Amino acid sequence: MGVFDKLFGGGKKVSKETLETRGAHMPDLKIPVDEKFTIYFKKNGGKFIYCEDDAEVTEALQNIISENDWQNHLFYIMDDRLESRFKQDKLKFTKVRNESEIFFTTCEHLIAHNGSILVCSNQIKEKKLSELPSNLIVYATTSQLVDSISEGLKIIKEKYRKNIPNNITTLKHFEPTPENKNDFLSYGSASKNVYLLLLEDY
Repeated sequence: MGVFDKLFGGGKKVSKETLETRGAHMPDLKIPVDEKFTIYFKKNGGKFIYCEDDAEVTEALQNIISENDWQNHLFYIMDDRLESRFKQDKLKFTKVRNESEIFFTTCEHLIAHNGSILVCSNQIKEKKLSELPSNLIVYATTSQLVDSISEGLKIIKEKYRKNIPNNITTLKHFEPTPENKNDFLSYGSASKNVYLLLLEDY
């Protein structure tokens, strides 16, 4: 499967009938979290690329850059780990917000039940989502997939214990709708062009 097939295919397939016949108020899909996340993430307007190894991550990232003509653009980062992880890909980074319209970030968790991305001060410091660039590339791994926000928050609490990060929020509404405009967990959100590079790590 080519990278662009993955971009629009999004990992394992769910039947077309399942996607088309589900109403807005039907019970949650009883399917694995990875498939559920893919369905809702794409429904939110996100662009999903599943990668089996580091080589595919590099290929997918280069295709995103080429597709958007970002070859000479700086990538705005707040997580220093990304700079060391992707230095071989010859990306140019900045920590100055007004120098870039591309935000490259990690996340805490991927939330399957609504296709959202859980972030906190580890990724966005104290900024509101509306203060971030309109183009986002999120680098995550399959081990970060959880079913619900409460499950993700529980893991964060256990992981960080006495140093729990603040500014915890979800990136969800890539395309604003009447249904999501009052979601308090996405306070300060704005429409974003979101790519998710998802690396298989188990």
